[in-house]
Amino acid sequence: MFVFKFTMEYIFNLQDLPSVAKQVLTEVPNKILLFYGDMGVGKTTLIKEIAKQLGVKGVINSPTFALVNEYEIKDDKVYHFDFYRINNEEEAMDIGIEDYFFSSHWNLIEWPQKVTNLLPVNSTKIQLTKNQNGTRTLNMIPVK
Repeated sequence: MFVFKFTMEYIFNLQDLPSVAKQVLTEVPNKILLFYGDMGVGKTTLIKEIAKQLGVKGVINSPTFALVNEYEIKDDKVYHFDFYRINNEEEAMDIGIEDYFFSSHWNLIEWPQKVTNLLPVNSTKIQLTKNQNGTRTLNMIPVK
């Protein structure tokens, strides 16, 4: 069961992902979401559900090797980044990251700590942690 703990913090089970994704989308103040958390905590799974809620049709894959996947939605686009495998920020610059970040489209970014100096100021940090009982905790923090 999805439990609202207090403003901007949620404890949830994996079956609650549709509700969590919907809640995230109603509360985020911008379209740049930075996903932090350990390997296997569910960042990609949450991003897939958020993309689905935004209207992405078809298969949504993690861009681990491509760095970015682009999805068309009604009157907008969704860019899903995974920077886990990059070695330095220059690699992100090589794909034209600033054009994506300042496009006014949705940017869903896994492993943003790999490109800290390139991140736009007005973003939303989403920190995921896995709890001992198998639930997840999501903390949403606006970055200014």
